[in-house]
Amino acid sequence: MSAPLADIMRPQTIDDMVGQGHLIGKNMPLRRMIESGEITNLIFYGPSGTGKTTLAGIIAHLTDKALYRLNCTNASTSDIKEIVNSLDTLSAQGGVLLYLDEIQYFNKKQQQSLLEYIENGRITLVASTTENPYFYVYNAVLSRCNVFEFKPVSAEDIIPAVKRAFDHIAEQKNCKIDIDDNTLYAISCVAGGDVRKAINIAEAAALCAEYEGDTKVITKDTVSAITGKSAMIYDRDGDSHYDILSAFQKSLRGSDPNAAIHYLARLLEADDLAGACRRLMVCACEDVGLSFPQIIPIVKAAVDAAFQVGLPEARIPLADAVILVATAPKSNSGINAIDAAISDIRNGKSGDIPPHLKDAHYGGAAKLGRGLTYKYPHSYPDHYIPQQYLPDILKDKIYYEYGDNKIEQAAKSYWDKIKQK
Repeated sequence: MSAPLADIMRPQTIDDMVGQGHLIGKNMPLRRMIESGEITNLIFYGPSGTGKTTLAGIIAHLTDKALYRLNCTNASTSDIKEIVNSLDTLSAQGGVLLYLDEIQYFNKKQQQSLLEYIENGRITLVASTTENPYFYVYNAVLSRCNVFEFKPVSAEDIIPAVKRAFDHIAEQKNCKIDIDDNTLYAISCVAGGDVRKAINIAEAAALCAEYEGDTKVITKDTVSAITGKSAMIYDRDGDSHYDILSAFQKSLRGSDPNAAIHYLARLLEADDLAGACRRLMVCACEDVGLSFPQIIPIVKAAVDAAFQVGLPEARIPLADAVILVATAPKSNSGINAIDAAISDIRNGKSGDIPPHLKDAHYGGAAKLGRGLTYKYPHSYPDHYIPQQYLPDILKDKIYYEYGDNKIEQAAKSYWDKIKQK
């Protein structure tokens, strides 16, 4: 029986991986750590098909460690003991990297059986989980690990992996494959941020596509027949994909819950979970913002739940969050403030930080005149004392204008009263 194409196509180097640029892009922290050859105990947290297992294998290769892999859904403490017994053998001379897949399925005793070995460095642990590790990994293990969050891979980043899959299939089948850019993009979108799923779709599409001479022709209809989803709404070279995302975001901003739910449904039917979640989070911050600050962690929790349960159940927390954002009061005072500040910085309007605000926690700071006249606000009535915080050239600049909603106006009233005293 042949191995799944996704396993055959598994990247062997960091540069071959797609997505996770915030972790393994050039000069990113995790990449620098891996390339240094000095690896700490790690926990990879994120949805399926985003590269957690692949990166663990690459780390083992680059650090010359013996790789042992256990899936915690069916592994036991005795499996760990077997690995421990191999520590002094020739096969583990460079050390052992233990990859625990789905660590959330190990109970407290099983997780704690690792402590002695990850503490003394005889085992380097790389664990993965699709669940929030701060809820499912016990503190004693968690405190000895660095947590890195893997994110759903964008459709644009998935495309190269799908292309490589079709190239491999064409070589193995000794045929040509005809697929246009729009269909490649449709496959990448339908995968919903999961590279493995995208490759599986590509493999199935190649198997069921009809020959035209020595060429297999793969169309959007082929993709739709396999996935049961309409790929037609995604046209990379056209406007449909961006039109739906735009309409979704503008409906949320425009406080129309019915339209927002409609466009959410279209995105989810195309399996674009990542796109829907990204726009939803942006709207919570940009368009609701300070009028209902608590909405940001609420929507983040709904997005996390959506990725953890996956489709079709993901539609439930997302529907709740979409209706909440659409019906919440609106304020864009936050984004206006930061954009105005960024504009000044980009135009060279920054200036020197006032001396009383500069760091004074070192010998010689007083001689430089730093921190001498700083007034500690908590030492004054109402925890407030007027003093200059902005640089001299911007000292009268106003970036933030209070919104006309209840929460921001209450804050304005509070500070107006204090500052008038």
